[in-house]
Amino acid sequence: MFIHIKPDEKQTIRQIPRALLFPAPGRPKGHLLMGYGDQGNCPMLAGGECSIYEDRPRTCRDYDCRVFAATGISVDEQAQPEIAHRVNEWVFSYENEAGREEHRILKEAAAFLEDHRELFPPGSLPNYPVQMAAFAVSVFRLYADLAGRRDKAQSALSDADIAHRILNELTEPNAG
Repeated sequence: MFIHIKPDEKQTIRQIPRALLFPAPGRPKGHLLMGYGDQGNCPMLAGGECSIYEDRPRTCRDYDCRVFAATGISVDEQAQPEIAHRVNEWVFSYENEAGREEHRILKEAAAFLEDHRELFPPGSLPNYPVQMAAFAVSVFRLYADLAGRRDKAQSALSDADIAHRILNELTEPNAG
């Protein structure tokens, strides 16, 4: 994966050799991407550990592979075997049934997005699994509300209605 580095991450940028950085397409000036090494891994890994851990990019600080297990979104086992292994080992526990139900709805929302991609305009849903998982987390409460309405006979919503309302909520200036 390419690692996005924002212009304000000055210390991070100083730690990474310039040859490994290039402008991020479609982003404002100063946004950079760091590519990956010959083995498909981060070029800043040394001996299996991050060589710039204290100054690692914000993207790395924010990354949490549990999002795949939480949403049920698959990791490419060929491209990211270590992450896939960790995701497959993750087991959730719940304080109560409400927590279990919330997790069930999150997985349902993620599956809805993946299974109904054709209901969204091209380019409106993320293409990469980690982005799709994060997107599912951001819309799952809205999805739960809409799906709950669908389950009630008095206000049935179709899959297309749900997709349309999710898209409208995300594109409204006062959304979220």
